[in-house]
Amino acid sequence: MVMQYGQLYLELRRALLQQEEPQTASLMARQVLCAFSGKSQEEILAQRELYAPEEVCKKVSRALRRLLEGEPLAYVLGEWDFYGLTLYVTPDVLIPRDDTCAVTELAVKKALFLQQDPRILDLCCGSGCIGLAIASRVKDARVTLADLSQSALAVAKKNIQRCKFGGRVNSVRADARLEPPAFLGKFDMIVSNPPYVTGREMEELPPSVKDYEPSMALYGGEDGLDFYRSIAENYRHALKPGGFLCFEFGMGQGDAVCAILEEAGFTVLERTRDYNERERAVIAQYGRKDDM
Repeated sequence: MVMQYGQLYLELRRALLQQEEPQTASLMARQVLCAFSGKSQEEILAQRELYAPEEVCKKVSRALRRLLEGEPLAYVLGEWDFYGLTLYVTPDVLIPRDDTCAVTELAVKKALFLQQDPRILDLCCGSGCIGLAIASRVKDARVTLADLSQSALAVAKKNIQRCKFGGRVNSVRADARLEPPAFLGKFDMIVSNPPYVTGREMEELPPSVKDYEPSMALYGGEDGLDFYRSIAENYRHALKPGGFLCFEFGMGQGDAVCAILEEAGFTVLERTRDYNERERAVIAQYGRKDDM
């Protein structure tokens, strides 16, 4: 049924109020209507008495049905904002979250003071959100996005194109649990948001995560630390002398991750918190240059 844009917004909001708080329902209704009409919020407001095309009404109706079934908004929209970038996302990759800004900011802060044209690896890259955010702020950085999942790499490649970073950002397939392939060469910095959900936590994840986001990008072994052990041990050989390794980690994992880094020969430089004041990221240095 064809509706005016204003009616369409109100119907969306009313339906979403079944499962969302009023402020969230309003925001989601605006995002959905803008995404599937191709109009800005200002245009929707100015044209609220105009009738939306039938195709727009159908797309909005399908999107609403998916949301009411529990599918995350990011997958319904097919894109999500992170660190000033609007990135393409699908259920093949984790949805970029504000939590990940902590490790991104830690990496950007250090990368700005690296030697000219630093090489940076985003390992377990998923959508490529961390590496692309670094490339957007560190204008001479040469960034490699790496993941084991071919489907995730396909998403990352689309985001390289979307962000127009083709000249400075590339993507490769690599397994974070194995020795890095020789063709990767050496990096000034490696950044990783690896899978870190424990076996017990996997069972307790909310349906919006458990039923829709890729378990391959979530499960980090029974204690959640498998990938930290592998990366610290194997990928230190892909760092230049004095190179840096940045990790995101889960709540309460900071001490264990730092212990893994120190055992592998790294010196922990800084631990930082996310926007919710939860400790979330660490940066460490391997083979300090003044020791070489």
